[in-house]
Amino acid sequence: MRLGARVVDLIIIGVIIFLFIGIFSLDTGSRAVQSLEGVFSLLYYVLLPVIWTGYTIGKRAFGIRIINEDGADVGLFQMIIRDFLTPILYAVTLGLAAVVSAVMIGVREDKKAIHDIFAKTRVVYRR
Repeated sequence: MRLGARVVDLIIIGVIIFLFIGIFSLDTGSRAVQSLEGVFSLLYYVLLPVIWTGYTIGKRAFGIRIINEDGADVGLFQMIIRDFLTPILYAVTLGLAAVVSAVMIGVREDKKAIHDIFAKTRVVYRR
């Protein structure tokens, strides 16, 4: 479910960026344009769940959402940790921490990955 939601989100982000680049005839080789693409993606993953009570478009489509450990809506600081700081850890460990996270989702009863533990969040499924 999480992977499917991520794929949908990546497609949506890609289409939006593609349209923006096409409409404004932007140079995709430009560092500024590449930086804007990264900023847009980060804002999508960090701000949208805060504004939309734990959902991205992909998560909504797959019936899953991110919540605080106590069941409340996620906050901005939690989403910054979850989708900005933790991926830095994944990069520093050359992807090893990302693989460990994927295994954790598969084997842990609570389905928490490293980013969920650090941010004190969990992903829940609508019934």
